[in-house]
Amino acid sequence: MVEFLPGDFNHTETKDKHIAVCFDLQEEKMSWTAADAVDYKGFPADKSRTGGWVSAALILGIEICERLSTMGIAVNLVTYLVGTMHLPSSTSANIVTDFAGTSFLLCLLGGFLADSFLGRYKTIAIFASIQSLGIVALAISVKLPQLRPPHCDITAANNDCQQANEFQMGFLYLALYMIALGIGGLKSSVSGFGSDQFDDKDDKEKAQMAYFFNRFFFFISTGTLMAVTVLVYIQDQVDRTLAYGICSIAMFIAILVFFSGTKRYRYKKSTGSPIVQIFQVIVAVVRKRKMPLPYDIALLYENYPEASRIGHTDQFRFLDKAAIVAEEDFERNAPAGSLPNPWKLCSVTRVEEVKMMVKLLPIWATTIMFWTAYAQMLTFSVEQASTMERSIGKFQIPAGSLTVFFVLAILITLAVNDRIIMPVWKKWKGQPGFTNLQRIAIGLVLSTLGMAAAALTEKKRLSVAKGMKTMSTGALPISVYWLIPQFFLVGSGEAFIYTGQLDFFITQSPKGMKTMSTGLFLSTIALGFFVSSFLVSIVRRFTGSKDGQGWLADNINYGRLDCFYGLLSVLSVINFVAYLVCARWYKPRKPTKPSNGSSAEDKC
Repeated sequence: MVEFLPGDFNHTETKDKHIAVCFDLQEEKMSWTAADAVDYKGFPADKSRTGGWVSAALILGIEICERLSTMGIAVNLVTYLVGTMHLPSSTSANIVTDFAGTSFLLCLLGGFLADSFLGRYKTIAIFASIQSLGIVALAISVKLPQLRPPHCDITAANNDCQQANEFQMGFLYLALYMIALGIGGLKSSVSGFGSDQFDDKDDKEKAQMAYFFNRFFFFISTGTLMAVTVLVYIQDQVDRTLAYGICSIAMFIAILVFFSGTKRYRYKKSTGSPIVQIFQVIVAVVRKRKMPLPYDIALLYENYPEASRIGHTDQFRFLDKAAIVAEEDFERNAPAGSLPNPWKLCSVTRVEEVKMMVKLLPIWATTIMFWTAYAQMLTFSVEQASTMERSIGKFQIPAGSLTVFFVLAILITLAVNDRIIMPVWKKWKGQPGFTNLQRIAIGLVLSTLGMAAAALTEKKRLSVAKGMKTMSTGALPISVYWLIPQFFLVGSGEAFIYTGQLDFFITQSPKGMKTMSTGLFLSTIALGFFVSSFLVSIVRRFTGSKDGQGWLADNINYGRLDCFYGLLSVLSVINFVAYLVCARWYKPRKPTKPSNGSSAEDKC
């Protein structure tokens, strides 16, 4: 302990000595505690006992099981709905896309609950349990004969198969949407909680965090690969109930493993939902909509420290009205220095944060179409595969396993981009790689080509089907490998657009709204599935007939699925043009340099 006597130093030397001691104590404390994190008892998190790779690995375990169960259900669900529940192909496709879309849309709810009330740990624990119970309910639905219609040969040309009744479909919907609710809460928090285990102010742990995100994407791909190969094979060739049972057991084990790390995790306190902050700005603007804007922006209200302020911009000037100071903004008889009511007066920085989020919306809207094309890989493409020759010797490839080419396309594209494209691009353009907007554009182009390839392949498949004497949904004498181009093109597109969107929404959003922007990104996937369901309903309404024919016929051999793929290709081209306009309009916000005005004494 350093002791200062009155006569030892002059005032300046004593002051400097106090500052030095303060910094020494602060640096010593920061060396063993993680910034802004606490342990399970609420004390500052000790780096030697909490966080790091051990904790992150426990979290990755629950993610791989979530991906295994989710994809194991989604990629092969359409064959169960058509073959066992005896539903029309278009209805089955809509059920799958609505289920997947709801799963991603509920990420917004999960993020809101995690930010505002529960925290990420409790959110993961609660919603992972809900998902596990939903998988158990789905296994029961598949197992009990009372929960499905009588067996019938759906492949017969003139079958009279009984569709599932309302009770049977109701129980199935209950199971599916319990799973969707669990996915939404789990997916919104698992990546963020994993990154919480590393201190971004520590250079060593910051590097480990970047490695964690690489491994996170690898685990997602690994879980998907296992789902579309092993689990789909068990569903088709062994027993679907067994496959869903494996999923539920894996989730329960993952939850127990997750709980085992409770004492090792680092926790960060909830800072409030950015959705509430956005609504505060909107309400303040509506209240002051008739007030004129001041000519001098310096008259607008600002209460953020200089170092964390966001500079004023001229876009969306009407939002600046939320920062106009009025007498009624401050409570009467309030103590000096008290903050105004945030529903009446917002700071310029808060308004600029909302402006940043509004600027993301045009890019957000023009990326939805990609996920509409992606939805076809889980529905109609799988149904196409079920009608084609899939044998390798005596082994028959499950129709749902064709999505393995989709996953391989993602992994190959990422490897080629990392090892070949990026180094060449760096030599040619002097940049480390494609920008996030360029990656999104590449993904949109590849998905458009994928839909065009799907249309040509379906035209070929239909010509073979029409050449046969009986138009059934049995195996046609055409190889299933004709479907590889559409899987590969859309899969490669996902490798570009997923990373591009994630990078764009995180780097171009305010610091306090990262969870919100991640949810915004995931909502594009949800809306892509919903748009797919909407298009299917519209096409079926305008091209269908009373006997179940049309572009999307109950038996796809009688339909014109190639025309539907062609429609998606045209819509994708129009969407790409709109995206180019929005990308040209968008001006990325340059990172602001930290202020140098604060002295060492102030920091201490």
